[in-house]
Amino acid sequence: MSKKIIIAIDGFSSTGKSTIAKELAKKLEYAYVDTGAMYRAVTYYAMENGFVGLEFLKEDKLIENLKNIKLNFRYNEKLKFSEIYLNGKNVEREIRTMEVSSLVSKISAISAVRKMLVKQQQEMGKERGIVMDGRDIGTVVFPDAELKLFMTASAEKRANRRYKELLDKGNDVSFEEVLKNVQERDYIDSTRKDSPLKKAKDAVEFDNSNMGLKEQFERVLSIAERCIAKY
Repeated sequence: MSKKIIIAIDGFSSTGKSTIAKELAKKLEYAYVDTGAMYRAVTYYAMENGFVGLEFLKEDKLIENLKNIKLNFRYNEKLKFSEIYLNGKNVEREIRTMEVSSLVSKISAISAVRKMLVKQQQEMGKERGIVMDGRDIGTVVFPDAELKLFMTASAEKRANRRYKELLDKGNDVSFEEVLKNVQERDYIDSTRKDSPLKKAKDAVEFDNSNMGLKEQFERVLSIAERCIAKY
């Protein structure tokens, strides 16, 4: 019987990393960790305690209180995915608001926050058998992961996917606006000083510009199964 491995999935925004990671974890019966939810939960904590807002950031106060933040994921049998808990409370719904979305970039840029969450993410992977997606999983969190995938697609393709998602949710946006946002996020992710987005040297690059979800999943699953078979 093959041993369980760590699967690290990194890549640009709107490449479908989380969707593929969730399905892969479910198929392999591995744990799935949404690192984005962790940064959102810290942002929610900062909001609730008055440490961050659109016009301010009390970075020192947040850093002082990081020791009071406890995060963990619990599998919801009914929903068939893991939900994030902040200090024992399920905050899955609270962290998905537009307010959190507008503030999370401020919080995720704080080095002390990234250091704390990377440490927690590494603890979660000690037993292997985990699929984790983000921006720095294969380069910083699990540089020794047995399988690293780097998801990419053209900015136009990603913007089109995001544009359709937003329209389906009733948002009044233009394609040009969404494309500009995708390009700006690419630049920020790739050039930030702390843990920039970059492809690990031993990562498998996966361009899904011209693939549907079914084809993407089948190809990624095949790559994962071949890797697992080696161990």
